[in-house]
Amino acid sequence: MQPSVPSGPAVPSETQPNVVQELRDRFGEGILAQQTTSDEIPTAWVAPTSLRGILQYLKTRPDGAFQTLYDLTAIDERTRTHRDGQPASTFTVVYHLLSYTLNQDVRLKVPLLGETPLVPSIVGIWPSANWYEREVWDLFGITFEGHPHLRRLIMPPTWQGHPLRKDHPARATEMGPFQLPEEKALVEQEALRFRPEDWGMTPHGESSDYIFLNVGPQHPGTHGVLRIALQLDGEEIVDAIPDIGYHHRGAEKMGERQSWHTYIPYTDRVDYLGGVMNNFPYLLAVEKLAGIEVPDRAKVIRIMMSELFRLASHLVWYGTFAQDVGALSPVFYMFSDRERIFEIVEAVCGGRMHPNWFRIGGVAQDLPNGWDRLVREFIRYLPRRLDEYDRMVMRNSIFKARTVGIGSYTLADALEWGVTGPGLRACGLEWDFRKQRPYGGYDQFEFEIPTAKRGDCYDRALVRVEEMRQSLRIIEQCLNNMPPGPYKSDHPLATPPLKERTMHDIETLITHFLGVSWGPVIPPGEAACGVEATKGNNTYYLISDGSTIPYRVRIRTPSFPHLQMLPLISRGYGIPDLLAILGSIDYVLADVDR
Repeated sequence: MQPSVPSGPAVPSETQPNVVQELRDRFGEGILAQQTTSDEIPTAWVAPTSLRGILQYLKTRPDGAFQTLYDLTAIDERTRTHRDGQPASTFTVVYHLLSYTLNQDVRLKVPLLGETPLVPSIVGIWPSANWYEREVWDLFGITFEGHPHLRRLIMPPTWQGHPLRKDHPARATEMGPFQLPEEKALVEQEALRFRPEDWGMTPHGESSDYIFLNVGPQHPGTHGVLRIALQLDGEEIVDAIPDIGYHHRGAEKMGERQSWHTYIPYTDRVDYLGGVMNNFPYLLAVEKLAGIEVPDRAKVIRIMMSELFRLASHLVWYGTFAQDVGALSPVFYMFSDRERIFEIVEAVCGGRMHPNWFRIGGVAQDLPNGWDRLVREFIRYLPRRLDEYDRMVMRNSIFKARTVGIGSYTLADALEWGVTGPGLRACGLEWDFRKQRPYGGYDQFEFEIPTAKRGDCYDRALVRVEEMRQSLRIIEQCLNNMPPGPYKSDHPLATPPLKERTMHDIETLITHFLGVSWGPVIPPGEAACGVEATKGNNTYYLISDGSTIPYRVRIRTPSFPHLQMLPLISRGYGIPDLLAILGSIDYVLADVDR
């Protein structure tokens, strides 16, 4: 049944039901403490023995269920100093739930003691917990009792240690030079040997042996370096197991060694097609922790640049999706149009794919002279091209035959597996962070939320194509209503003292030097902020310990849960259908692996 979703902004926290108090009343001592966070998300510490009961209740709660496991991660607490009022723990497992009916979040934290902690698995409650729990075991060494297939997900199977623990090296220079003696090479080669049982697959069917086929690991046609182990009965897919991690760069680990401002360019490389869209949620979370208000002009500039990158990303998806199902011409036309966007981006930012242009409190520089002419020419140009692409791709009978009714899932499936963005709206749910939870000034803009009904490959494409037209509407409003004023906040944590003042007294000079070199000292706290990114909801969950560097950086990307859903929507189809399904998901492997 489709949930009833509020059409306006998020319900103010003071008028929302007190979920934590409700849990206290119902579960008593199972609720260990309540925590106040900078993002004002209701946060409760729960006992491990009560965890499954609490989560099951929240998922089926009659007064507004938290249908979606939005994120699941962990924190190594061993070197953290600012933990007033929090239960003692060596490690903490964090569960972030989302209710579409209430337009509300709730965060549960489970304190764990010891070097080899255990916590119950919740795969039986949310199937999407499978990868999340494997990732936490892989990177933190926390065991989830009852997990059906607890093995490494991101790191190679021969990796030693758990990289997101605080005692694991954060730099290659701390690990010594890489060596590959003959005995180690033999071990690594043996680890690559394919055994169906290791993947949870059986080699024999009732009347015949299955065929196993490796798709990848390779880059072309898989939107990044991906391997899929296919179990085939003839030409029919019995199972499809994604093997990820080939694109893992340790983006969250790097967040623990970079200062708050020098980490910004690292975010560009996560969804590497999304450009400044990656900066947005990270900086919103930093600004929430620091109490920084962004000026109106900076807000509108950010929105305009974000929507330009939404168009750039969607053009890449559009062209490569058409190519995945056999149409070769569209990708050349659409990449040409993407170049027009990059001409604007380069004129404004100086960079193209990775401009690293948003800053704490605003943007790096004001808009240059002539920016409006470039933008105006582009928004006049692209609508005609989109109409042409409709005729070339969306109305093409072969394209329709390859996508209509293929790889479909229901709204209930989408909520169960944590699908967000166009994939969710293709199932009929009118949900968009920019509308339901306006951030960064989006409440001042007029645009529609495209939806579809079938949730198949074609409908996912239909929603994205219409989103491009809505992005043009937003960009045009930015162009016609760009406010005057500063492009960056004058908050001391965002902007160092003006250079001319540093020549008058040593204190101002020192402040300027520290602000530029070490970066700001962000007050202790926790905040999660999400945006409607190019591929779905992208959220940064940041923890500050009152230092110049983050204590914990968690990146909840949309591609991670979307790709995990691949086996569900591929079974029963053929290999050509698999390529259409992959293209319709619109994932990027750096967005999966981080």
